[in-house]
Amino acid sequence: MGLQVVGGAVLAVVVLAVWVLNKTDMPKIKGIPEIPGYPLFGSLIELGSCHAKVAQGWAKKYGPVFQVRMGNRRIVFANTFDSVKALWINNQSALISRPTLHTFHTVVSSSQGFTIGTSPWDESCKARRKAAATALNKPAVQSYMPIIDLEATTSIKEMLKDSKYGEIDLDPNPYFQRYALNTSLTLNYGFRISGNVDDEMLKEITTVERLVSNFRSTSNNWQDYIPLMRLWPSSKKGPQEARKRRDVYMQNLLGMLKERIANGTDKPCITGNILKDPETKLNDAEINSICLTMVSAGLDTVPGNLIMGLAYLSTPHGLEIQKKALAAIHDVYPSGDAWHACLREEKVPYVTALVKEILRYWTVIPICLPRVSVKDIQYNGATIPRGSTFYMNAYGADYDESHFSNPYSFSPERYLTAKEEAGTPHYAYGAGSRMCAGSHLANRELYVAFVRLICCFEIIPPKDARDRPLMDCLEANAIPTSLTMEPRKFRVGFRVRDKEMVERWVGESEEATREL
Repeated sequence: MGLQVVGGAVLAVVVLAVWVLNKTDMPKIKGIPEIPGYPLFGSLIELGSCHAKVAQGWAKKYGPVFQVRMGNRRIVFANTFDSVKALWINNQSALISRPTLHTFHTVVSSSQGFTIGTSPWDESCKARRKAAATALNKPAVQSYMPIIDLEATTSIKEMLKDSKYGEIDLDPNPYFQRYALNTSLTLNYGFRISGNVDDEMLKEITTVERLVSNFRSTSNNWQDYIPLMRLWPSSKKGPQEARKRRDVYMQNLLGMLKERIANGTDKPCITGNILKDPETKLNDAEINSICLTMVSAGLDTVPGNLIMGLAYLSTPHGLEIQKKALAAIHDVYPSGDAWHACLREEKVPYVTALVKEILRYWTVIPICLPRVSVKDIQYNGATIPRGSTFYMNAYGADYDESHFSNPYSFSPERYLTAKEEAGTPHYAYGAGSRMCAGSHLANRELYVAFVRLICCFEIIPPKDARDRPLMDCLEANAIPTSLTMEPRKFRVGFRVRDKEMVERWVGESEEATREL
């Protein structure tokens, strides 16, 4: 009898433990299809390392919007172009906040705070986002063109030298990571990393920011979904190391700016303007948040799209696209002044369409940063309650066959037609109330870079077939679980079109940007 009592008590404890551990943060949502899962893990095992691809497959069976258990979190996934529009755009006032995830928000961000994009919605986030949006709106971005001029010129000049004017194939990664990072640093701090692509500080920032990107990912950290896993010491070791390394350069960058302000040698910049404004209402933590945002965001979208855009242009079809783009540039600028004119204006529709197609085809953030609803949302007769977490499958939406014709084909021409050009062109920057505040800047960086690259070079396949890039958006990602795409290493050739003309353009831009 005693054994039966003990056995019954043990069973009761086990049942209670399983019930507690298997409980989700939100109850099941009526009217939204649910993906079957396992106790404790939910669907984490089935989602594997490529959540976007798996979720895209589930959408064909369960519909465009479904709910899935990831550990003890219940997530609403949107997987098609129209379902994202219905939730992220039509309900943008309700879908404005962010969840907090253990690895990034509790461990990585414990010393410097959150970026604007990862902050839950409150008055502080509203103030920070407003400050960033003002600094990154269209008129402001146009005033930053000298900075983009300098960085694009520096990259092309070094590519000429390092390739020995087209003799040696290059890995484009370091040149365009620096292009994007230095643009952000100059905007935020008023100075750039002036060393070459092997500069130690440049390499440290890009390396650590890639690590941090992994910890921001919705698919890389099971401890975000299964609290028991946080008891493992190893679950904190990597995030803590990344935090310490990031603290060093973030403190150094801000310290360098403050020293320049004290010496009167600073140049106009976002954080400098805030620090010198006696009426500023942002505290130190909020200033740190803006700095974090500018450093991390500079490496999120632009480098991946530039690098993989060059990868595609090196393919046989890409060579045809280059011919069309070059002809379109010459049609608009028959006198050959596109190098400078692209800083003032965006007047080559084919290149604009090429940039949009690169952003769509190489969706470098396959699962966008998650959202949390602040109000109930109605969707197809179902009420999704306030406080629900939503994941946008941007890859699924950007490859949605019901919206895009032949979505797996790379075709800039799709954005020269009325249907696919109208409205939101893609979800590379997210959508709705919390979409990327720096999209105008990113678009201009991409447009200027591709106009100049196509004018200067014919991008060709590498001499060694083993150096060729992969052309599948997901397979080309070296770290499938990362938040943003980490392009697999590859090389391409840069055949110089007109050496004397390119050198003249570079010299003119160097002279124009000398004071920067």
